[in-house]
Amino acid sequence: MERGRRIAFDYGDARIGVAICDPDGILASPLPFLDSKHPKLINHIAELFAEYEPIAIYLGEPKHLSGGEGVAVAKVREFAAILQERFSLPLIFIDERLSTVDAQRRLKEAGKNSRDSKVLIDSMAAVAILEGGLAREA
Repeated sequence: MERGRRIAFDYGDARIGVAICDPDGILASPLPFLDSKHPKLINHIAELFAEYEPIAIYLGEPKHLSGGEGVAVAKVREFAAILQERFSLPLIFIDERLSTVDAQRRLKEAGKNSRDSKVLIDSMAAVAILEGGLAREA
């Protein structure tokens, strides 16, 4: 696996979960979520890219449990097109069907209540997406 940070996004209509890994691709860490409706969203993402200098983007692909695609996948693909046009980095879609469930389980195991979890859930889902992408690359 090529050395360098990877960044992951869990795109949602209200919030975008974000996670980053260390340059060796060992530890995935959550970052504060982004407001997907913010008029300067792309500027905020550009600031993250300037700070962390990722070499690849992992983007959760929210397929149905059956494997079918719904409206959410189309929205994620629109977001992906914007990212690719603006940042020209490799972008890899990662199946995120169970990322939110995994994130909820991890937060519960860490002793976080549902109120605390609401703030963390999106970025923890991005951590699950990032870990899935790193495992696929390894």
